[in-house]
Amino acid sequence: MDFAFTDTHTMIRETARKFADERIAPGTIERDEKEEFPAAIVKELGELGFMGMMVPEEWGGSGLDTTSYVLALEEISRVDASVGVIMSVNNSLVCYGVNRDGTKEQKEKYLRPLAAGKMLGAFALSEPEAGSDASNQHTVAARDGEHYVLNGTKNWITNGSTADVVLVMAATDRTKGPKGISTFIVEKGTPGFSVAKRERKLGIRSSDTVSLSFQDCRVPAANRIGAEGEGFRFAMRTLEGGRIGIAAQALGIAQACLDASVRYARERKAFDRPIAELQAIQFKIADMATNIGASRMLMLKAAALKDRGEQFGAEAAMAKLFASRTAVESALEAIQIHGGYGYVREYLVERYLRDAKITEIYEGTSEIQRIVIARSLLK
Repeated sequence: MDFAFTDTHTMIRETARKFADERIAPGTIERDEKEEFPAAIVKELGELGFMGMMVPEEWGGSGLDTTSYVLALEEISRVDASVGVIMSVNNSLVCYGVNRDGTKEQKEKYLRPLAAGKMLGAFALSEPEAGSDASNQHTVAARDGEHYVLNGTKNWITNGSTADVVLVMAATDRTKGPKGISTFIVEKGTPGFSVAKRERKLGIRSSDTVSLSFQDCRVPAANRIGAEGEGFRFAMRTLEGGRIGIAAQALGIAQACLDASVRYARERKAFDRPIAELQAIQFKIADMATNIGASRMLMLKAAALKDRGEQFGAEAAMAKLFASRTAVESALEAIQIHGGYGYVREYLVERYLRDAKITEIYEGTSEIQRIVIARSLLK
């Protein structure tokens, strides 16, 4: 498999890196401390074409491949993983799902502004009793003429209070289990749709994570994506692509850990010489770089398979599993290399650890990724 980057890939990566360093980095610490959503930055990402990167140009997107997307997302996440996950959800879950399965009318009304960054999207699958067991949906949607009436609660929804539209999975026939779940596009401001609670989190603190409430929320039947009963399959297929994005986010965090560790090891002296000359430090940096390299290859392989239209679910799971573990381990080692300074906010690496942990949890925990991988081998 050829991983050589095209001129377009290189240009996208350099553009994302420049934007991250010049526009995102200056306010990252303050946004983290204040738990402040980066609205202006998200708007600029849309203007750059980074909020609908894989959407065809005919629907207002950039028409780029998955490799371009993950290269950009890695660079954004290297500087601020909160911005990375906002970008990931809009691209990997919302735009990808609507572009793949939406009607022409839905694409015109929703996908076009989502891809252009004029609207922001969210993906609502998780519930209080439906995390890893995503088929256990308690949110229900009852048909009433040309509408569906939604009732229920969704948890842990990224972009939940800032999104203009939310893709909501709800049971249209609970007796059918996974085959009785459907997907709906719900607009912000729809009566009966509200934000129930904003979460205060360990990491990715400037991204917006909330619980959503639906109380007799009437949604037009025209806003259902696909046929009744296809919602669970829609969600699982969409999450496969999303896992490549989370691998890119994790990889960006891990790369930031490595960069910070190399800089510090060269500058910090102990026993009258830079700690970079100590074998114990060298081994940590070598292991970090090796795991990051392996993560990048797994991510690029999954992206290449997706772009070729081949099955990529197991490879996406491998990429997310390994890259998320690499991010957490790299953050721990970066803190250890920095010593006491690694434990204080001034040196940033403690934030990398806080941000890294969630990559082992959302869009399928590491345990779920292992199940996906094992089933692909044992079926």
